[in-house]
Amino acid sequence: MTTAMTTAPSRTDLQKVRNIGFIAHIDAGKTTVTERVLFFTGRTYKIGNIDEGTTVMDFMDIERERGITIGSAATAAEWNGYQVNIIDTPGHVDFTAEVERSLRVLDGGVVVLDAVAGVQPQSETVWRQADRHGVPRLIFVNKMDRLGADFDHAVDSVHRRLGANAVPVQIPIGVEAEFRGMIDLISRRAFVYDSEEAIGHGETPVPEELIDKVEVYRQRLVEKVAETDDDLLMKYLDDQEITEQELGSALRRAVCTLKIFPVFCGSALRHRGVHPLLDAVVSYLPSPLDVPPVKGSNPSDRTQTVERPASLGTPLSALSFKVVTDQHVGRLVYLRVYSGALRSGATVHNPSTRKKERIGRLLKMHAERREEILEAGPGEIVAAIGLKNVFTGHTLCDRNDPIILEAIEFPDPVLSVAVEPKTRVDQDKMTFALARLVDEDPTLRLSEDEESGQQVLAGMGELHLDVVIERMRREFNVEAAVGAPRVAYRETFSRVAEAQGRFVRQTGGHGQFGDVTLRIDPLERGAGLVFESAITGATLPREYFAAIEAGFREAAQSGIIAGYPIVDVKAQLVDGSYHEVDSSEIAFKVAASMAFKNAAAKARPIILEPVMKMEVITPAEFLGDVLGDLSSRRAQIQNMEGTVGTQTVTAHVPLAETSQYATHLRSITTGRSSFVMELDHYAPAPTEAIKAAVGA
Repeated sequence: MTTAMTTAPSRTDLQKVRNIGFIAHIDAGKTTVTERVLFFTGRTYKIGNIDEGTTVMDFMDIERERGITIGSAATAAEWNGYQVNIIDTPGHVDFTAEVERSLRVLDGGVVVLDAVAGVQPQSETVWRQADRHGVPRLIFVNKMDRLGADFDHAVDSVHRRLGANAVPVQIPIGVEAEFRGMIDLISRRAFVYDSEEAIGHGETPVPEELIDKVEVYRQRLVEKVAETDDDLLMKYLDDQEITEQELGSALRRAVCTLKIFPVFCGSALRHRGVHPLLDAVVSYLPSPLDVPPVKGSNPSDRTQTVERPASLGTPLSALSFKVVTDQHVGRLVYLRVYSGALRSGATVHNPSTRKKERIGRLLKMHAERREEILEAGPGEIVAAIGLKNVFTGHTLCDRNDPIILEAIEFPDPVLSVAVEPKTRVDQDKMTFALARLVDEDPTLRLSEDEESGQQVLAGMGELHLDVVIERMRREFNVEAAVGAPRVAYRETFSRVAEAQGRFVRQTGGHGQFGDVTLRIDPLERGAGLVFESAITGATLPREYFAAIEAGFREAAQSGIIAGYPIVDVKAQLVDGSYHEVDSSEIAFKVAASMAFKNAAAKARPIILEPVMKMEVITPAEFLGDVLGDLSSRRAQIQNMEGTVGTQTVTAHVPLAETSQYATHLRSITTGRSSFVMELDHYAPAPTEAIKAAVGA
């Protein structure tokens, strides 16, 4: 890794800043698009290739060998006077947390779709994540030169599967092997690539045979944009001429407000459509000034909302969204600055830990290379060295004007393995390595099995855990033995119950007294843990309510059937008593834990198993074998869609039944089928699964 030094402080015009991310299903071409963008913006001087392992953004050895993106990588480029900060994210569902934290700090996104497959399962996942964070998006239909490419099918799949208002702003010239460019519907210009090796395009009038088609698509575009803008709608209804500038400005407003998702096309591998896509990024995606001011809460009063406009004149607010261990400089914390200025050497406040932190050095990242800077302003994405107690989701702010930004939520792990060092020499190294890897990845959980004493590592799937073990071997030189994967079951209750917990201890001095009665109610799947009080401060001082809630939540970490965490339960405080002298927070915490466990024994506990949403794409000739195999795995078929010679099967399959599915699917379909899966929901486990869970 190399470091350059920049001494001038950052004073970029915020209107000319774009913070974007490339997001998509695995193999749709995100990294290839990003590599072409870096080349055409002059950020790199050689085009990176995934197959050759020469990509800039996939810089880890394990990424280059496997040909997939594992960690999100940040870089910055310039295009026509605009600064474009870019994050390239993974497409595999096991690394969805990387997408989640990237979308949390981005102002806009480019969703890359495969022109043959259209919207795929992980496309749906990242789209929902972007919806949750309110991120405006462009859609780039990639691989238009592939056999079976269909632009209209890809756009239609966005409408059908995502329910999004996708509106083509370009249409392709030719398709498959005949794909040679695209037509911009706003300006009625054609971008044509005159040879197979052409890196640049030529601008020509619209080919005569496509003039009628262009007018039909342009009319649809004008209608869709006019629906979002009253002034434009009046001109449209009065049959007045709408200028290119008016149409472009209205489209930009519609994109920034999530009313329209414009669609572009190209083939990144053959460099086609990348220049117009970059023009679209700076023309239609928002700057930090176009998005609403970031909102947070006052650390001393969480009910009070605080806003921070994107300005150097407002107090500092920055969010930590990623932690990386770098072998050259140690711990790097990636930050998005929302307001104020972050300076090298400055002391800042971390309201999450209530401690001050000193910024050692500030770096602007370009994948694995870095450039040292003295200051970062609003809208910038940088990395800091020296932040020892800042973790993913923490806020950095001015001590005199504090704010705590909304933390990043990550899904719970669904699979775990036992890990132990192969030699005694590896013991200390493994402890250090696992601590660093868990620090980096919020979806990794490390615990100790009380019975065996083994370290248990939980993650998002088999690939996720495989990569972590491989990174431990390569980056930390630790050889570990790994046990068979274990499913992350949960426990819940099937009926209402109520019980008392009384904690009384008498000693020579003050004793301990806590008396709590809790009622527990089952909730719908996905509701989590809820605590509320049905009594007033007259029955029990309110100062003990927080301790009672803490006791309930702590007790819920371990169920009574097999010790799995309890979920989807509401605990209601219905009664209690206290002693003027002997009562304390710790006494009520213990009493609440006792009350919860007593009630749990009466509430008919059940075990829940994770159920995955699986999508299998198979040649039609193997459909019967695939369906038969899925049925043997307790699958519930949800949907089947067919195209010429290919069938796509969507099913819900218990995670416990998916072990070694990839190998088995290859076997029964001679390697011609593929699948993806992600956690969909938890459901009550049948008797056989319960036996496996209890014995696990």
